[in-house]
Amino acid sequence: MSKVYFSTWNGEFINNIGTPQEEWKESAYNLPAQYDSHRESKAFIGWDGVALFDKDVDVIRLAMEYAAQYQEYSEACGRCAPGRWGGRILYDQLDKIARGEGSRADLDHLREIGKSMQITSKCEIGKTVPNPIIDLMTHFEDVFLECINEQKPSKHYHESVSYIAKITSPCSDACPSHVDIPAYIEGVRDLRMDDSLMATRQTMPLAHVCGRVCPHPCEDACRRTNLDEPVSIMALKRLGADWETDHGYDFFHPMQMKPSNGKRVAIIGAGPAGLTTAYYLAAEGVATDVYEELPVLGGEVAVGVPEYRMPIGKYNKDIECVKDMGVNFIVNRKVNADDMRKFEQDYDAVMVATGTRISKKVYCDNERFEIKGYWSAIEMLDQINLWDKYGIGERVDLTGKTVVCVGGGFTSMDVVRCAIRANAKKVYMIYRRDEKTIIKNTTYEEYHEAVEEGVEFLFHSAVARMNDEDDVLKSLLVDKFELVPDPNGGRAELVKIEGESYTIETDFLIPAVSQSADLKLLPPEWEIEMTSWATIKTNGKDYMTSKKGIFASGDCEYGPMTIVNAVGQAKRASSVMARYVLSGEITLTDDEIMEDHLRKLRVYDKKEKISGWLKGVSRQHAEVLEVDERKYNNREVNLGFTQEEAMSEAERCMRCYYIAMVQA
Repeated sequence: MSKVYFSTWNGEFINNIGTPQEEWKESAYNLPAQYDSHRESKAFIGWDGVALFDKDVDVIRLAMEYAAQYQEYSEACGRCAPGRWGGRILYDQLDKIARGEGSRADLDHLREIGKSMQITSKCEIGKTVPNPIIDLMTHFEDVFLECINEQKPSKHYHESVSYIAKITSPCSDACPSHVDIPAYIEGVRDLRMDDSLMATRQTMPLAHVCGRVCPHPCEDACRRTNLDEPVSIMALKRLGADWETDHGYDFFHPMQMKPSNGKRVAIIGAGPAGLTTAYYLAAEGVATDVYEELPVLGGEVAVGVPEYRMPIGKYNKDIECVKDMGVNFIVNRKVNADDMRKFEQDYDAVMVATGTRISKKVYCDNERFEIKGYWSAIEMLDQINLWDKYGIGERVDLTGKTVVCVGGGFTSMDVVRCAIRANAKKVYMIYRRDEKTIIKNTTYEEYHEAVEEGVEFLFHSAVARMNDEDDVLKSLLVDKFELVPDPNGGRAELVKIEGESYTIETDFLIPAVSQSADLKLLPPEWEIEMTSWATIKTNGKDYMTSKKGIFASGDCEYGPMTIVNAVGQAKRASSVMARYVLSGEITLTDDEIMEDHLRKLRVYDKKEKISGWLKGVSRQHAEVLEVDERKYNNREVNLGFTQEEAMSEAERCMRCYYIAMVQA
């Protein structure tokens, strides 16, 4: 919340004109009144209105500069006449008034053009740009008329004023990597898969991976949901990457690699965070050495995510794309504290991206690592995937065995579905909460496919005790719980149901409740600050640790997270590091600062009522292997869209671009 001089944001009308500043009312929204640590905002203008934080703002020039941002965009787009020509007229007329040459007829013309754009523009950016401009003309008409009647320039027309703009969309804002989602969907719709792929790789190099195993939070913020169903955003992402590699093309990089600047960075870990950091640093001309403990590249996606979800041949193409930027990889190299001390001297910066590869305990009675049959999720998935994908180690055969997994996230889903494919006789997943929560933690598809394959889910349950004979697991005592509503309206509490506990005979208990980070590589004398979760603490914006020059991203910084979160963190961190190694300063770009402001403000409005679109256009669903075809093998389950399905689904995108601008 922030005090405002004037606001029409999201229908909120606040008018403190003529009121002493100390008595100004606050907005209910997280408007960016403070732009950064050393600059206050004077105004914010965007798709849903305008907010003034300073009474000295030149409202005419503010409207003109906003129209200028749209004109630049619409010239490049050119997909509809109302947007392209309307944008030019908005700017020309506002500039005419701002320089002191306008007329009353120009105001009427602006209103007419604005209303026409709101009704007839093809996409949201054209429909919404007139909104704050019309607001300013309505509520500050006297200011406009003063310049028109006296034929004088607006008060700051000839002065140097800082305006910072960003184009966003609800889906891109919700994506941790801030991928330009409407652009890559548009590439699919136009059958320009190269354009689609390059739009993705602007902020996400792992297009194969994030087109297959992303939990797609973007779809939860798709405005199409307010009309019927969200666009199948994730499924459309993989198309550009598949097109590139299936046709044997060279890699399509969205940027031209800068010449070497003589700076070097060490990256610890070759998972999604490490790969992403390396890709974008290399593009900036920074030499990168990536150290990986495992004998293979790719981190947990390689050895943790099963082949049937993420074919290693596809993931290796993403890794080759990173290699194509000149990144140097060193495998089978476990970095220790002495290495880190040396890296600090030899490199200009270090990125720690080691992930979280230690499975946490269930915390039941008699839980002991020495019990045969107690098998951590990480160890199990490592063994299965190293054999299935690389032929390393031994094949896992669970024929005739009963497997119990405790968890409720993606790792536990991978465990139980891999157990099915290893021919287990019976597979259970025990979860403390309900079906709805497990779907929210993963995806509906993942849960539904596991049920189809024969996994039995035991909800509102928890393991109370491991029962063994001579250190061999025999059974589990399981407690049943019920949700008891909080009379004060808080979160319902899980309460054990006395007398309802039961026993499951089993051969394996596999904890997949969470993972922790092995951070023994950090020299103790560095005294790097840690979180209460025993991960590396950063401020979550620039990803530098409390030790200058040492950065962290991904699971080791935040705790177990999704792949797209790790990629998003690493993309931001690589941007910061690229400037840090040259200047020694930690800075964010205006684009990154605006990302943070918009994330707090929230671009998607789930209560918005959408009109003007035809309803009833069904969401496309890609073909999935039938249960009998996939249950005992590692064939990829989701086969992806056909060309016709992809184009039909891409047509459902409403192209919800918005422009936001701050005067600082």
